Amino acid sequence: MAISASTPAKSKKMTVASVLKRIETEGIRWIDLQFVDLLGALQHITIPSTSLGAEEFKRGVGKLDGSSIKGFKEIHESDMVMDPDPSTFAVLPWYDDAHKTARFFVDVYEGGSHERFTRDSRYMAQRAAQFAGDQGYDTTYWGPEIEFFVFDGIRLLPTPDAVRNPWSGAGYEIVSREAPWQDTNGKNFPIRFKEGYYPAPPVDSLQDYRNEACRVLIDSFGMTLDAHHHEVATAGQCEIDMRYDELVPMADNVVTYRYVMKMVAHKMGMMATFMPKPIFGDNASGMHVHQSLWSKGKNMMYDPNDDYAEISQTCRYYIGGLMDHARSLCAFTNPTTNSYRRLVPGYEAPVFIAWSKRNRSANIRIPMYYQGIEAAKRIEYRTPDPACNPYLSFAAMLCAGLDGVKRKIDPGNPVDEDLYHLSASKRKEYGVRELPGSLKESIEHLQTDYMFLKTVFPQDLLEKYEELKLDEHLQTSLRPSPYEFYRYMDA
Repeated sequence: MAISASTPAKSKKMTVASVLKRIETEGIRWIDLQFVDLLGALQHITIPSTSLGAEEFKRGVGKLDGSSIKGFKEIHESDMVMDPDPSTFAVLPWYDDAHKTARFFVDVYEGGSHERFTRDSRYMAQRAAQFAGDQGYDTTYWGPEIEFFVFDGIRLLPTPDAVRNPWSGAGYEIVSREAPWQDTNGKNFPIRFKEGYYPAPPVDSLQDYRNEACRVLIDSFGMTLDAHHHEVATAGQCEIDMRYDELVPMADNVVTYRYVMKMVAHKMGMMATFMPKPIFGDNASGMHVHQSLWSKGKNMMYDPNDDYAEISQTCRYYIGGLMDHARSLCAFTNPTTNSYRRLVPGYEAPVFIAWSKRNRSANIRIPMYYQGIEAAKRIEYRTPDPACNPYLSFAAMLCAGLDGVKRKIDPGNPVDEDLYHLSASKRKEYGVRELPGSLKESIEHLQTDYMFLKTVFPQDLLEKYEELKLDEHLQTSLRPSPYEFYRYMDA
């Protein structure tokens, strides 16, 4: 569970003066400036610490060629500026004292005018938080449960001419000490398909990895964690749960989390991947996102007098907004062609648009671990996967929920049955719709259902995002897969 009933500890706010003092006193030699591209991939540039002073926090660091970053700029308008955010200061644990390095997340600005760049994903999260504040919700809390795989390696098996010749093919092999298909010379116990949830070591072979990853998150990045464990799938599926936080800090934490998981795995001779569905026949990786609205210290989703799940009418309207826009939200929450290999029946991933308490077959669940505790009341949106850009995904979900509150969208009755086992006629009777079946389909829904985003998301961002994602779909569709050869080569 990603959220507990307690209040999250507030991190000590770092100021420009305090971080500059730490850089000096701790002998930090390098500064890593980090941000994500439009699709959520982490980017960075490293500068000497002597190049970062109070003036750079005012005017920014002019080192960014926006034309080389996916989704940013054309070549004739490429000069951009990065403003370090002192609250995101952290000393990276990967480097020795001779190359001691600290990181900042940056906000991206236009060169010259120093206007905020409208395709900076972090800016969208900041705008969404401000938009919620304008609606009277001064705080929103977010708690993603991030699943991922840790493999011993991936062997790509291309034909000799696969890169240059688009007509040739490729295959891959997943290498994992836990996998039932792997010959480990009797050194490891295999985890059978769908039997990876909570086995004790030595069956769970990644305890040391997760311990070390958690240590880094806590000691180097100041995060508060709730738990870590092996997940359901074989071949190294893991989950580490962070304590919930406000929208922008939590989106920052998701980016940091993915960075740390990959770096720790790399240092230990493995690789971590947030690809949603790498293994056929077993569970995929999701990112269930817990969320709640607060105003002046009061949880606006909580009503102790509600007989069903102690949720308020505001919460019901918020659910209605998420349900109404669920198909177009998939463009952000499930942003890869591989995402739709996960959204199929039988693997605990949501396929149907419905809400319920406790029910994990619905894409919106009201957790019921506690009763009568205001701080614990929230909704869990189960659709997203960990490949998403968290800044855009959180912002889009918030816009959808607030649209439901504004328009008083009725979510209908909860469905307290296993949706996977309902007949098509029964689902129709209940008014249950399905999520999109492909990335192309989700983008098409976004193209016709985007007005709820307009207050936060500029048109140029939406158009560029749609362009990039439709090209991803096209490039995947153009190429035959290994299974297609298996299925059709005797046609």
